[in-house]
Amino acid sequence: MTKTGAEMTTQQMKEEGNNAYKNGDWGTAIDKYTQALSLSTEEKDHAVLYKNRAAVHLKVDDFENAVKDCTKCLELSPKDPKALFRRAQAYEAQEQFEKAYADARAVQAVDPKNKEIQEMLSKLHKIVQDLLEEKTKTSGKVQQLFEILFDPGCEKDKRETCANNMVALAKERAGAELLLKENVVGRIVHMLKAEKNHEIRVACARTLSEFCKDLERAKEILKEVGIPWLLELMNSKEQTVVNATQYTFQTLFNTLAGMDIKQEKKADRVLRAANQKEIDSLMATMVSIVTQRTMTGECRDAIIELVLKNVEWDRLDWGDKFIKMGGIEKMLDICSELEEFDFESRIDITENTRMTTSICLSKVYETQYEDKTRNIYHERVDEYIRLRLLTPDLEHKVRVTVAITTLLLGPLDVGNRLIAKEGILEMMLVMANSDEVLQQKVACEALIAAASKKDKCKSIVTQGTDILKKLYQSKNDSIRVRALVGLCKLGSLGGTDASMKPFSEGASLKLAEACRRFLVNPTKDKEMRRWACEGLSFLTLDADVKEKLINDKNSLRSMIELAKSGDMNCLYGVVTTFVNLCNAYDTQEIIPEMIELAKFSKQHVPEKHDLDDQDFIDKRIKALAEEGAASALVALSKTESNNSKELIARLFNAICQMQENRGLVVQQGGTKALLGLAAEGTEKGKTVAAQALARIAITINPEVAFPGQRAYEVVRPLLKLLNPECAALENFEALMGLTNIAGMSESTRKRIIKEKGLPLIENYMFEPHEMIRRAAIQCMANMCASPDIIKILEGENDKFKYLFLCASDEDEEIIKAAAGALCMVMSESPKCLMKVFQAKDWEEILEFLLSHKDKDIQYRGTIIVYLLVCHDKQTAEKIIDTHCKTALEAINKIDNPEFVMPKAREYAHNTLKLCATQWKLVKDPDVSDD
Repeated sequence: MTKTGAEMTTQQMKEEGNNAYKNGDWGTAIDKYTQALSLSTEEKDHAVLYKNRAAVHLKVDDFENAVKDCTKCLELSPKDPKALFRRAQAYEAQEQFEKAYADARAVQAVDPKNKEIQEMLSKLHKIVQDLLEEKTKTSGKVQQLFEILFDPGCEKDKRETCANNMVALAKERAGAELLLKENVVGRIVHMLKAEKNHEIRVACARTLSEFCKDLERAKEILKEVGIPWLLELMNSKEQTVVNATQYTFQTLFNTLAGMDIKQEKKADRVLRAANQKEIDSLMATMVSIVTQRTMTGECRDAIIELVLKNVEWDRLDWGDKFIKMGGIEKMLDICSELEEFDFESRIDITENTRMTTSICLSKVYETQYEDKTRNIYHERVDEYIRLRLLTPDLEHKVRVTVAITTLLLGPLDVGNRLIAKEGILEMMLVMANSDEVLQQKVACEALIAAASKKDKCKSIVTQGTDILKKLYQSKNDSIRVRALVGLCKLGSLGGTDASMKPFSEGASLKLAEACRRFLVNPTKDKEMRRWACEGLSFLTLDADVKEKLINDKNSLRSMIELAKSGDMNCLYGVVTTFVNLCNAYDTQEIIPEMIELAKFSKQHVPEKHDLDDQDFIDKRIKALAEEGAASALVALSKTESNNSKELIARLFNAICQMQENRGLVVQQGGTKALLGLAAEGTEKGKTVAAQALARIAITINPEVAFPGQRAYEVVRPLLKLLNPECAALENFEALMGLTNIAGMSESTRKRIIKEKGLPLIENYMFEPHEMIRRAAIQCMANMCASPDIIKILEGENDKFKYLFLCASDEDEEIIKAAAGALCMVMSESPKCLMKVFQAKDWEEILEFLLSHKDKDIQYRGTIIVYLLVCHDKQTAEKIIDTHCKTALEAINKIDNPEFVMPKAREYAHNTLKLCATQWKLVKDPDVSDD
């Protein structure tokens, strides 16, 4: 019988996968096996393909997927010895020794003569025995821990220690099993009904979050403790308790949906669908109670953050459901809450609530991709505003104005649409022109937010400027500072164009001085200084203001201290001011021909200010870095706003552009913040954060810059810069950074392989740009220290051959890197060593290395030739029958370190000696002709 096209394709994919596996091309092997699985309909084929793919997962240390594939194979082909053995290996690597032992026993039952299994069983038996003993000891410790922790009469310090020990136990599989066996969850629930010690409450929440990392346990905990209980635990004024419980909720979402936000792992659609009931219950309960009056502001912020983190389609895909549940109306109720309306029914809010709500409304709006669904969003907002304005009293007007301001700070399209409605802007202008302080305050804020685009500002400039000037004369500082910011924003409409000045000459500097007086005055509260900083964020588009501000150390320090307070309301003002000072924004390249064309058509051409030349920018960046701007950015990087994250990433990158600033960024905790910014945010933001990380990795010892786990975390963002869409400088810096990361340890090299970085690095080894190609080859040289890379080079491919050809390049640095890599690989792999002769010009290349004027290159050449001669007599004959012999004799005779390195002379001598004494091919170099 002939095979069908599909069957032939399946077989072909499988064979291609097998070949890729033999050649050590793990990424291709996984892709081919996966494609074969999608094409085949035969269970027998599936079993083999799952088993083969599991073998590849083991090679790249992806033990979780190795277990999954082996399990799928065993479901189709029970007792398959290879699948059992591979799963045992994966379990052993995950330190699940009992499961590994059980699988190894199962293999022995099927294949009792298998030596590998006998060795594994011997090793695992001892480990399992030790674990049993340890478990017995741990069980005793658990009992002792329970006796102290759950006894309210015990000493406070001892109970807190036990609570923290409980968290440590919960992180270990065996410890978690013991705790759960002793009904720790039930005990925690009972204890926390009366427990007041916040450290113990935090530890209990953290313990639950560790349990929730396992799917079955997560479901059991949800069933046992219930969502209301978890929400009650989070309903605290103590931020540490709120944070710990919020993390527990996020862990539940991650586990139920198969995602990990920090690792950029999107939700598993199949798993999410299977657990939709639990996900919907969690989210619906939180949304339904978010406006409850009994809830603390800290808890409310935490719930809103959970919504905005998880609402997107590739996470929980909850945007439509949120809108249907009345989530928009709830958010508008929360954000329009004011301290001035101090009723019994007042909702408790924090200083960050309105900003968090604004971001949440924006995130939900972004989930509505179609015009139809966006119209529903608009209709909900319109109806909310309409119903509130049916009662034209002061409170409702004020609340509506505050809600519109929040929308203007979040989903701008929605806010602008409201401003354009008849009567809304007029209402705000009337409120601003009133004599009532609250109306003036909220109207000022709304006018500032509304002045976002020039076309929208015309009516505000026309009607509002005089009102704002009048309000600036107010005796109330809170009104004065808001009016000042409004004037600053209107005065900055010319942007960076030096020829556009909405107000008279020198007005910007006068406004900046007024802002400065609020900013540096210690008697003014934080809110005043925050507004002053926002005013400067508009004025610093003017280069004259930039230069004045950068020389004002008191103002810079005030802004940095304001940012370090953690108040997210100050984020926009501080970050935008710093972005303007550093010119860390995109600027459109102005082509001379286009300028002439614009002049000819009588179009306005923006003019660049002399104070925005690169020398001035560098001076400003250096001043900010020295004042500790990085520490301010670290504090503000916790924001949930993707646009703000991008601005912060741009600033970090601008600071890291100058080599002398990179150490300051590391000292002030910048690398941890940058890793977060490179993982989440806008694509541009993630790219510039990755570039900043690359710059740090180039200059500073990676072991210092990225201690512990961070060395692995930095690999992914750097690899993302190896993209044709990225700029050449970004490619180059990423390769340089990866070179240093690859030089750290075998584990970092394995991480680069696991993240499929090898094909990306190899691709740039063929890059026409000399600097990029050099960096790629240097990176590959460091990767060659890995046994996994050597195995790939041994495969049926031309990878080693190309590396050898690179040793004859015109660029000396490329030659050094390639030759160094050859030395490492050839010393470990006889198979690669013999591949030298696959190159057509191998003689010329070896002679080129031995006779090179650079002593380092010559030294590497002598090592390569020595390794070849050591292999066998036949190989030695090939070498000695070329001009390499003459070159070696010449090197051996030169006893001057200025011309030949002593080590190179030693290798040349040893090569000739070996050819003389062992292979009998030449005269002994130590024997005189006399």
